[in-house]
Amino acid sequence: MTDLFHMLPEEERAFCDMLSRICADKIAPLAAETDESSTFVHRQLAVLAEAGMMGANLHVLSAQGLLRAVEIVAGACASTASALTAHYLATDSLLLGADQALQDRFLPAAAEGKTLGAFALTERNAGSDPADMRTKATRDGDGYWLKGSKCFISNGGVADFLVVYAVTNPEAGHRGISAFVVEKGTPGFTPGRAENTMGLKGGHVWELEFDCLIPATNRLGAEGTGFRTAMQVLDRGRLEVAAMCIGIAQTALNAATDWAKTRIIGGEPLAARQGIRWQLADMATDLQAARLLALEAARQRQNGSRFSQAASMAKLYASEMAHRVTDAALQLHGGYGFTRDFPLERHARDCRIMRIYEGSSEIQRTIIAGHLLH
Repeated sequence: MTDLFHMLPEEERAFCDMLSRICADKIAPLAAETDESSTFVHRQLAVLAEAGMMGANLHVLSAQGLLRAVEIVAGACASTASALTAHYLATDSLLLGADQALQDRFLPAAAEGKTLGAFALTERNAGSDPADMRTKATRDGDGYWLKGSKCFISNGGVADFLVVYAVTNPEAGHRGISAFVVEKGTPGFTPGRAENTMGLKGGHVWELEFDCLIPATNRLGAEGTGFRTAMQVLDRGRLEVAAMCIGIAQTALNAATDWAKTRIIGGEPLAARQGIRWQLADMATDLQAARLLALEAARQRQNGSRFSQAASMAKLYASEMAHRVTDAALQLHGGYGFTRDFPLERHARDCRIMRIYEGSSEIQRTIIAGHLLH
């Protein structure tokens, strides 16, 4: 299936081959233990940092190469991919919205994996529509008094820095939103509890409370540009969610294919039955369609075109596809698929959030329809 990436430059193909070996040897073997213990993926991120993956989004890999690399990580451990791509949301925010001085302060260490980032946008009353956020940043001398709360923030409680979005002009709607870097240990910044989630047990999400003074030099760009930055970042993030879905689904399909060839029922392997063969064919076709949609969005991104609609299409289709393929793979395993001795139930739990975060399927349909109608 990966021959679709034959167009990657030779050095990117070599990087992805190296990453595949590393993930198979050092990350995939930790996936079940991580899920069972709900331990944050510090060890796995250290492996990715050594491989050069923590800064791969910062003009290191092409958009297509990054798509493939995230797919590889997610296929080995979805929790690790979730924490990695949350880090990308933070560093993409700096790359797209911050001045050179702020980038120079935070991006080099983040790219090397010496620091971990988080992207703090979502609030209890501002999920699908960030313009409804209530967290405020009020000018106070040479800084801003940041006050409010965020929820479901990946990496939030362990990050070294967070890009926090807040209202600086309540009268201006989404044009009154700005972004700020909040560093770990800032007085008045309090991580709450990590949520007990259904899946991605090693990629934790936190509640966060802010009542703190932030230097004005930590603001990303001009006041009021935060919403635009967030939307650009989310376009990139949706493409990475699509890649995660593809990686999970590919692993599930591989497991189903191997099971069909080795599981003997009535004296013959499951794969000898036409119904099973057709089911595998449908799963593979569904997966390939998602990969092609994601590659088209990545092509548009790489070319510098506006790719919002393509990213939403890729994210919508891939997240729905991952549910179909992982569920079919579990079903094909019968009762064994329902046990924790096999990874299928973990894949099914991990992929469930993909239809919700970084814009639910319903929001993606709204975005796509908006492009069609305007």
